[in-house]
Amino acid sequence: MQSDMLVAATESLPEQRPGGGTLLVGYGAVEELTRFAATPGWTVYAPGHPAEVRRIMLTAVRRGQRAYVHVSAESNAEPRCAGDGFERVREGLGGVVLAVGATLDPVLRATTGLDVTVLYTTAVRPFDEIGLRTAALAADRADVVLVEPGLPGTSARHVAETLVHVPHRLLALGGADARDEPALGRAVRDFLG
Repeated sequence: MQSDMLVAATESLPEQRPGGGTLLVGYGAVEELTRFAATPGWTVYAPGHPAEVRRIMLTAVRRGQRAYVHVSAESNAEPRCAGDGFERVREGLGGVVLAVGATLDPVLRATTGLDVTVLYTTAVRPFDEIGLRTAALAADRADVVLVEPGLPGTSARHVAETLVHVPHRLLALGGADARDEPALGRAVRDFLG
């Protein structure tokens, strides 16, 4: 069975790239996502829905970006409008949960009933420092749970640097942990409880 995310990626590849950038697509390799996220000069995306894959790839080509697009077999039920930064999906005061790409639906289900702000993004790099700082400062506690499709801690350094002057705690989850809803719910509740 083909992944809708992979089909969307292959259908979105332009024949010619007028912007002159580099567009690489990776499928399911979290180590590769982590490597590109740590390499300076790359724009790194992890879309959470086939419609987001199409939009991201066309935008990257139009901008002439040096971009890596990570697609996986999982996807969220609905596309979001997140551009290059964090989209506020749910408001709360008890902390901030950052969901990247296809981790959004499991995060929303795992945090049902919790008083937390849920932020969503498809852009792993560049990291939206302003969006995170704004959400963290609006909460009663600046505690952050980072849920990424890559290896745990892929963006932990960026969270720490963004909140360097804000007292906070960080829980970094990734890979299989990001898709295991019961474990994700327990981890978030234990950390923010």
